[in-house]
Amino acid sequence: MKKPKTVTKCIIDADIVAYRSAAGTEGKSPRETEEKVDLLMNYIVGETVIFPTGDNLECYLTGAGNFRYDVAKTAPYKGNRKDVPKPSNLPEARGYLQHKWGAIISEGEEADDLIGIASARGDPETTVVCTIDKDMMQLPGWNFNFVKNEWTCIGVEGGNKFFYTQILTGDSADNIKGIFRVGPVKAGKILEGLTTEKQMYEACLEAYLEVKLDNPDIKYPFEKMAWAEERVLENARLLWLRRYENQMWEPPK
Repeated sequence: MKKPKTVTKCIIDADIVAYRSAAGTEGKSPRETEEKVDLLMNYIVGETVIFPTGDNLECYLTGAGNFRYDVAKTAPYKGNRKDVPKPSNLPEARGYLQHKWGAIISEGEEADDLIGIASARGDPETTVVCTIDKDMMQLPGWNFNFVKNEWTCIGVEGGNKFFYTQILTGDSADNIKGIFRVGPVKAGKILEGLTTEKQMYEACLEAYLEVKLDNPDIKYPFEKMAWAEERVLENARLLWLRRYENQMWEPPK
């Protein structure tokens, strides 16, 4: 299995650790949930860093507020999750990750954004993001899926292609709407052979311009171009993981 020779920074998606630990101990005591957290965290650490310290081990949890709720206009961001029950021990798992493992809680954004920022600050050759969240595949560097025990090295072009693929397909998990009947295969054909971010952006615009609109008030071609630009911008800002503080995605120039 291909993996980095050494890891100088391990960045853990603690949202996943908390949820899996709580779900795996549903109906059991909070102490058993804490033990589950330790079991999973120790496994991740054992596979990535030899001597975990505050300098090379970072954990992030999603806190209150999220700018994406204001960005989303086509459909409520994560609106499909509001009635989904959460594991009863999730608060205990989150609290334990914060106090025992030093997890940092985000404000006004997601843990994913803090992970993106931390990843961008690290050396891509020796920094690893530990998660099972597919959205992290847009981040250049090493990715460790700690459930499947899979390592993936992501380049800049590969990360961009994953990001622009999602702009086309949307993300049903977060209630982000893409182009009707455009899945990963069709999106792959749209982006096939493209290498620069500008090329991928323009291909997404062209794909949205081909969408048939039922609104009789839309006048072609100018209003549809504005609509396509707005849809691509909305999806991009919902999907993009920040690389620096307060970043808002902008189209490539």
